[in-house]
Amino acid sequence: MNFPTSNRIALTTRAVLRSILAVCSLLFLFALRAAGQEPPYFVTYSSALEEPGNLEISLKSTQASPANGNAFLGSVLELEYGVKGWWTTEFYLDGQTTRNDSTLFTGFRWENRFRPLLREHFINPVLYVEYENTNTADRSLLEIVGHDSVADLAIPNSAARREIEREMELKLILGSNVHGWNFSENFIAEKALNESEPWEFGYALGASRPLRLDSSGKSCFLCRENFAAGAELYGGLGTTEGFGWKATSQYLGPTVSFGIPRGPTIFLSPQFGLNDNSAKVLFRLSVSFEVQQVGNIFRRKNQ
Repeated sequence: MNFPTSNRIALTTRAVLRSILAVCSLLFLFALRAAGQEPPYFVTYSSALEEPGNLEISLKSTQASPANGNAFLGSVLELEYGVKGWWTTEFYLDGQTTRNDSTLFTGFRWENRFRPLLREHFINPVLYVEYENTNTADRSLLEIVGHDSVADLAIPNSAARREIEREMELKLILGSNVHGWNFSENFIAEKALNESEPWEFGYALGASRPLRLDSSGKSCFLCRENFAAGAELYGGLGTTEGFGWKATSQYLGPTVSFGIPRGPTIFLSPQFGLNDNSAKVLFRLSVSFEVQQVGNIFRRKNQ
């Protein structure tokens, strides 16, 4: 039986989304543990890498109601694996649903982070390289670069999904840990691989601190050491043809994380647009789990 093209696309999208849910369900069958406490950022990267052999599974979502557009929910499944003490790799699957429009799979990303200095220093650099294969209907907003605008978020899915973006993204990540505080600075450079487009630039800044540095010694749900709070600021910096803040999106917001004992870590943040090129508010939510020494789990099951 031959389905119309639109029906085939819809069936393929649903099949991909069902596959993502199936992968999540299988992973949750293992003994999952809360991810180690990390700065509660959504866009900003700290200098921390995943422990070698550990797999962190994160489900991230971004919700917004852009001006002159429909409300949307962008979702990302992240699988982060610690290869070495100096190397972490991560794979992303992106999707979104838009009110009065459609639900679709928007692409994938493959990221690698390298830490050239293993010992802790006052400033800890990390080098970041990512390959992106997404369409312009993507609503994950994992970074803001170039002249990204709130107007991009109002394009109907039927039109936005037709434009595929294959890009290379580079970041210089700098992190410092001082008296319990984490300070992280990211400089972003992104280049389309299939077009003669200029380099696009962006930045992200974050600061955070656990509410309590030492453990209370008690086994409790709402202990202060289970919480961290901070803020992040990020946005575009134009392109090689026009560097700066003109006609760019900028966001600022508080962030908080809650590490549930023997459970997931939950991250929350309302992030506010600082100019007319930004959405008024982005509501972000993330849930992270960690499988410790994932290779050993599979080996034990095969014995």
